[in-house]
Amino acid sequence: MRRVSEAVSQAERRGAKRDRFKKRIFEMLFERRFLPNSPTLMNAGLDQGQLSACFVLPVEDHLGSIFESLKDAALIHHSGGGTGFSFSRLRPLGDVVHSTVGTAAGPLAFMRIYNEMTDAIRQGGRRRGANMGILRVDHPDIEAFIGMKHQLGEMKNFNLSVGVTHAFMRALEARKSYALYDPASGGEVGRLDAERVFRQISKMAWEGGDPGLVFLDRINRLHPTSEEIEATNPCGEQPLLPYESCNLGSLSLPKYRKGNTLNWALLAEDIEFSIRFLDNVIEVNTFPVKAIEKVTRRNRKVGLGVMGFADLLLEFGVRYDSVEAALWAQRIMAFVDQRAKAASTALAKERGAFHGFSRSMWSRLGYPPLRNMTVTTVAPTGTISTLAGVSSGIEPIFSAAVERHILEGQKFLEIPSVLSRKTKKNQSFTGVAEWDRHAREIFGAAWCTSGDVSVLGHLRIQTSFQRFCDAAVSKTINLPHEASVENVEEAYRLAFALGCKGITVYRDKSRAEQVLSHANDEAGVCINC
Repeated sequence: MRRVSEAVSQAERRGAKRDRFKKRIFEMLFERRFLPNSPTLMNAGLDQGQLSACFVLPVEDHLGSIFESLKDAALIHHSGGGTGFSFSRLRPLGDVVHSTVGTAAGPLAFMRIYNEMTDAIRQGGRRRGANMGILRVDHPDIEAFIGMKHQLGEMKNFNLSVGVTHAFMRALEARKSYALYDPASGGEVGRLDAERVFRQISKMAWEGGDPGLVFLDRINRLHPTSEEIEATNPCGEQPLLPYESCNLGSLSLPKYRKGNTLNWALLAEDIEFSIRFLDNVIEVNTFPVKAIEKVTRRNRKVGLGVMGFADLLLEFGVRYDSVEAALWAQRIMAFVDQRAKAASTALAKERGAFHGFSRSMWSRLGYPPLRNMTVTTVAPTGTISTLAGVSSGIEPIFSAAVERHILEGQKFLEIPSVLSRKTKKNQSFTGVAEWDRHAREIFGAAWCTSGDVSVLGHLRIQTSFQRFCDAAVSKTINLPHEASVENVEEAYRLAFALGCKGITVYRDKSRAEQVLSHANDEAGVCINC
């Protein structure tokens, strides 16, 4: 924490202001009220110095671009970042390549090369690299893309999402066909039945969690500038332009609990310092690629979000899938977003607005100059929520006893921190069922695990946060093992109707390996022993 606060404070002018900033950031980090994304924790103050988590790289329809981005992705993964790509500009399999009088290998062939590269390079030497691969629903190879992960072990280093357009959703609603377009000429080259394609997407997601959906037209309509967004970071919460990066941080909500409400004054102060911290990260960052530095410094996107939401609700005695929980979600995120923009406005007065502010959506809406093009994002916080000892992001509690799988076959048993804090020392139970009964004794009707939440309950929370979020929201719609393909279809349709920018659905045990699973009923756990 001292290393991180010292490194990031170097963006401040020497003197009392820098000392005050460094002291406050150290306090926030040490008390785990705020934590930045993992690369900042891993690399700040060290020689490598790459501090951002999220990147998007372009993939144009020529070998130079394809393999330049492959090289850039390797550098990003080595430094601890994750990458997103749209492969929609690549000509389809079998298309004529006029320069060689040959035929195109298609986007899937190059995706496999990217996947193999990721296998060879571990993020920051500490974890496996992560990618997002997106293909537009109107690309001629879309059906092959949808089934790409059906083969066991295929593309294990990629999350896959279909880039969905409004035209496709209108065709789906009308039960009609829709057009496929040649990526090079833009001309129509065929048609597919929208219902059939939608069914294929839902069936593959039911079988293994991929592909998700990214609603590209909605993302671009709400993006602050007219530049086109084609892809997101690996978990989908950060839509980014080509060669753009973003650094994220999250506030631990249980740390601000004050009786049956929040310490809004402390939260407001911490939001101000968090935004300043994230903007400073851009200044002290060592970028892996020059083009990324140029675009990132021009737009200065940052993403402040929250974690521990489910823990906070339990402390309040509020059930996760209730209307009251959704109202809390809106109230909290509206406050974070409003204060974050106020902090960015103050920074703009001191340091200048982001390039192009005067032509942006923010200017048209009457906002004062902002230092950062975006300020809010809800990330999954898989690593930092574990460090903070709270539930991840805005997800519900997964289970009363969880088996967590990490690298190289390691696994350990984990009790939700909100439950373990209320369990007496040396008290132990056998298996999930007993832990679940214990949780219900403590929290009553408020106890609610991921499998208890309906599709609507999940999406109500996601859309409540999305309403006040500049970027997007990382949220998995966890379904029980016995859920049907129709349940997946319902989730996808609802997500579009309710205004989400994207959606991920995962049916429990649909993959042989998953990060979290319900602990074995015979596994006893002793707390604080």
